[in-house]
This record gives sequence, C-alpha cells and structure tokens, in this order.
Amino acid sequence: MIVMSELSTEQNKSFKAFAEELCHEAAKEILPHYGPEVEIERKSDATPVTLADRNAEKRIREIIKERYPEHGIIGEEYGKEREDAEFVWVLDPVDGTKSFISGVPLFATLIALLHKGRPVIGAINQPVSEQLILGDGTVTTLNGKPVCGRETASLAEATLSTTDPIRPTLWQNDTRWDDLPPKTALYRSWGDAGGYILLCSGFIDIMCDPLMEIWDCAAILPCLEGAGFKATGWKGGDAFDERCIIAAKPNLHADVMKTLYPAL
Repeated sequence: MIVMSELSTEQNKSFKAFAEELCHEAAKEILPHYGPEVEIERKSDATPVTLADRNAEKRIREIIKERYPEHGIIGEEYGKEREDAEFVWVLDPVDGTKSFISGVPLFATLIALLHKGRPVIGAINQPVSEQLILGDGTVTTLNGKPVCGRETASLAEATLSTTDPIRPTLWQNDTRWDDLPPKTALYRSWGDAGGYILLCSGFIDIMCDPLMEIWDCAAILPCLEGAGFKATGWKGGDAFDERCIIAAKPNLHADVMKTLYPAL
C-alpha cells in the first residue's frame, strides 16, 4: 500500500486532470526534439540530457506555479522548491533519455503528486505512441480506460523485464538474480517508464528496477497499486522508501522473492 489517500473526490479528480494536462504540455516540448538529429549534452555524472528534458520541465514548472503557487516541486533537471509543502509535484520530463536519444519509444514523462510526503497520484505518458497511464492507488487507466494488467499463473509463463539486464545493482542485497530469468518464459530489457506501461496494460508480467531516484519511482507506484500489482523494494519493504521496484501480481511477486531469496 503506497498510502491511504486523504484527498477528497473532487481533489482527486482535479489533480488527475491537471497531471494529464501537464503531460500533454510536456509532449509539445519533447516531440520536436525526437529524431536522429537530437542534440545531446552530458551532465556532471556523464548521463545524457537534451533540450527535450529541459524545455519540458521548464514548461511544467511554469504551469504548476501559475495554477498552484503554494505547491512544492521536485524535478530531475531543476531541483527542489518548497519540498516541505503539503502538496509536492515530482517531475521527470523524459524518463529514459538513453532510449529517447536512441529512437526507442520506451521513454516517458513521469509526473507524481505527493501529499504529505507520499505519492497519491501518478502519470506515465509516452508521447510517441500517445499512451497515458494515470493512477491514484485505487484505479489505473490507460487513455481513460481502466487497466489491471494480466493474471499469469506461474513464473514459467511470465515475461520479465528490466531496464538494464547487466546493471550490477540487480544483485544488491545478495539476491540470486541469475536464478530468476531462467525460470521465466521471456526476459527482455523493455525498461524505463515504458516497461510500466507494458506491465499495467497487460503485455508483460514482472518489472524490476534496482536503483531509482524519487522522480523515477513516485509516479509509477500509484499506477501499479491502482492496477492491482504488488510493488516492493529489493529488501521486500516499501518501494518508495527503498527507491527500487520489484513489481508483479501478488502470486508472482511471492515467487520472484522466493527465487531471489531462497533461504527465506
């Protein structure tokens, strides 16, 4: 459970509509830069960034400040403002910049609303395929229609995905990660935020992200919960606190954890 939302019905409806509006405005800034001639810069940690990232976040921040000047903002590109406010918007304008610059439409805009420090609303928007996942921990929709993933009976029938299949942090907490992929039907690196669109809409069964920032996970968790998925961190605890995600339907999640930690 992410959090029992204290939002009123009207607040929930209004904030979700606003998150959707922000996604569409971000798309207007992102799509003109999507192509083989995209200009790439490198951050201090050597990760790529583009004008799409920066322009989209600037635009989203402008709109939030106009509509809700008392709200806080945490963004990947431009930092924190009023992070202790009751309501805080968490922004990742282009989650999956490496996919973006490679022309792979698994990137997405992530927008979350925190209420009293916990994510209560999340939006995942893929502007190329025009897929918008919107969740509030109770209901998750894809382009306005409710989605709840798919029920898969066993690991042997499941599709497992992660953003980077050789990332060292997959083995964090002494997990037996090498034991998991062979037990599944299919293992692919359909990751970044796009992997969660595939998960919520019923195309894959397990999504694992071993190391995340707040802007990577905050929007995703209400969407997973609203679609009936169990999401924990690598230690089996709160995914938001651990900043990593192992997500699957409850029966599969249990099997995943037993495989990763056979001694437990």
